[in-house]
Amino acid sequence: MFNTKQLYKELQFQFALSGGPGGQHVNKTETKVIITWHPSSSAVFSETQKNLIESKLASRINAEGELKLSVAKTRSQLQNKKLAVTMLEELLKKALQKPKKRIKTKPSRSSKLKRLQKKKQHSDKKQLRKKPKL
Repeated sequence: MFNTKQLYKELQFQFALSGGPGGQHVNKTETKVIITWHPSSSAVFSETQKNLIESKLASRINAEGELKLSVAKTRSQLQNKKLAVTMLEELLKKALQKPKKRIKTKPSRSSKLKRLQKKKQHSDKKQLRKKPKL
């Protein structure tokens, strides 16, 4: 679908201190990974693909036109880096997927009859609950 090696070259990585389990280790190692990527200046995708990505991922793109992802799931910087890259790849694959065209269908005759019968039964049940006229 797209060249992941070229995409990897366009990514900018930042590392920060992350919270969570790990005790004193957390306070002195930067395991949180923040990926920054500019979809508009990417050489991996065509213009139509860029427009599609920007429209579908508009909520994740900031005012500067950067898509930022941060991952701090594990205590290992390398594992977080791999997770962040795979998350970005999945986001892009989802954004580039074209939705299936909906095929209009009509309800069958039997389903219409069943619906009307249920409606009649429900109406009869409600009628039985009324007070009788004297």
